[in-house]
Amino acid sequence: MAKINSYSVGLISGLAVVFGLLIGAVIMLASGFNPITGYTSLVQSALGSSLNIGEVLRGMTPLMLTAAGFLIAQSAGFFNIGLAGQVYGGWIASTWFVLAHQQTSMWLIIPLGVLIGTMAGAVLGLIPGWLRAQFGASEVITTIMLNYIVLYGGNAIVNGLPKKLMQTTDMTKTLSAAHSLRWNVLTNLTDGSRLNIGFILALFALALMWFVMKKTTIGYEIRAVGLNGNAARYAGMSTKMTAVTAMTISGALAGLAGVTEGLGTYLNIFVQNGAPQVGYDGMAVALLASGSFIGIFFAAALFSILSVGGLGMPLASGVPTELVAVVTASIIFFVGANYLIRLGLAKIDEDETKSDKKKPDNATKGGAKQ
Repeated sequence: MAKINSYSVGLISGLAVVFGLLIGAVIMLASGFNPITGYTSLVQSALGSSLNIGEVLRGMTPLMLTAAGFLIAQSAGFFNIGLAGQVYGGWIASTWFVLAHQQTSMWLIIPLGVLIGTMAGAVLGLIPGWLRAQFGASEVITTIMLNYIVLYGGNAIVNGLPKKLMQTTDMTKTLSAAHSLRWNVLTNLTDGSRLNIGFILALFALALMWFVMKKTTIGYEIRAVGLNGNAARYAGMSTKMTAVTAMTISGALAGLAGVTEGLGTYLNIFVQNGAPQVGYDGMAVALLASGSFIGIFFAAALFSILSVGGLGMPLASGVPTELVAVVTASIIFFVGANYLIRLGLAKIDEDETKSDKKKPDNATKGGAKQ
């Protein structure tokens, strides 16, 4: 068997998922529930109807975008914790703009709304990138602080919007289907789910980011800076410009995720108690994908299935939905602690190598005795 470094990243991520599910099964058993029934009800709740499948695809949309944003920043050696704030910024900017211009043709207003929301996220990503490049400020600290600034600043903006746009004091009116990312073809195909054009945009963005990172000079420079900033600088690359570029792209993708939430899923803006959870979940999806854009698609599908399917578990099997959070957290734990998995695989590889070495020796001894 090949050594541990030849094991695919997908194997390690897959084992992390299996271990997470096993922990969930143990907790179910300890709580008096049947894990087979629990997981069966979860899968049936997520994939048992076209409506639920549509909701799974809808849930994947912002996860793919935020995960891709996190991966871009990570490739440059940065840890973008501000995805949640960037999502909220794109959500507010795009939805506010479309709400205020619903009398304008949808063919003009929707593309502009998508662009404005994406740009809002890009600006929120550019700020910590510029601070890191110019002053060496930790992007972890600055993005965390920006999350709170955007959250409370955004809530203040929502409360201060013109009354003609408001449904209540803390929630705007709902966008018409004609001025949103909803598409009757997708809605009818999935029996009335909230699946929208945002899913198509997310797939396109994922493919585009793969191309940029693998086939363009910008992508090569981002990866080079992430691998060794000093070597990249010696080769003539601008590490400062690369830092700003990577964080800006990362923020733009998170902003687009906010656009899909505002213009595709909820069709309004409302005061949030915390920064959108999808920003943090996107980080977990990126970690599970382990640097693969294709992996992001499948990891987002898994997380969305757990989220949508978990809602139906209490009715079908009596298992509380909180257990889904435990399974998700366990998967993230094993992804973060993948060293333990690598260590176990290395031990297996070492034992098999020793076994292979003993076989020819035994055969030789046997032949000598004869």
